[in-house]
Amino acid sequence: MIEWIIFGVIVGAIFLFVLGLLYYYNKIVIMGNRIDNALSQIDVQLKKRTDLVPNLVETVKGYAKHEKKIFSNVTKARENMLKAGNLQGRVDASNQLTSALRSVFAIAENYPKLQASENFKLLQEQLEGIENKIAYSRQYYNDSILTYNNSVTTIPGRWFSAIMGRRAKEFIKIAASERAPVNVKFE
Repeated sequence: MIEWIIFGVIVGAIFLFVLGLLYYYNKIVIMGNRIDNALSQIDVQLKKRTDLVPNLVETVKGYAKHEKKIFSNVTKARENMLKAGNLQGRVDASNQLTSALRSVFAIAENYPKLQASENFKLLQEQLEGIENKIAYSRQYYNDSILTYNNSVTTIPGRWFSAIMGRRAKEFIKIAASERAPVNVKFE
C-alpha cells in the first residue's frame, strides 16, 4: 500500500513537472513571438519614415537651396538607417535620422512660404503620425520585453527557461543625447 502511495506521489510530481514545463514552454514561446512582432512593427514604422524622408527633403530643398549641409546629413542618416543590421544599429540610426529631421524642421521655420505649402504640411503631418507610431511601437516592444523578462527571471519560470536555454532580453535604450532638450539655433 505504501509503495502505491509513493508511486502515486512520484507519478503526480512528474505529471506536474511536465505540465509546468508545457505551460512555461508555451508561455515563453508566445511572449518571444510577441517581442518579434513588436520589433517587426518598429521596423515597419522606421521603413515608412525612411521612405517619406526623400519627399520631405525635396520639398524643403526647393525653398532652402543653400542649406546643403543639413540635406547631406539627412541623406547620410537615411542611408545609415537602411544599412543598420542589428537592433542597436537601427536605434542609433533612427536617433541620427530624428536629429537630422529636427534640423530640417528648424530650417522650415525660416521660410513662411514653405510652411504654408500644402505638400510640406502633409509630409509633416505624415511624419508626425509615423513618429507617434514609432514611439508606441517602442513602448509596446519594451512592455513585451518586461513581461518576458519577468517570466524568465522569476521562479518557477526561471527554471523552465533555463531548461529551454532562454535568457532575459535587452530593452530598447535611447541615447542620453536623445533625452536632452532640443537646442534650435538660427544662424
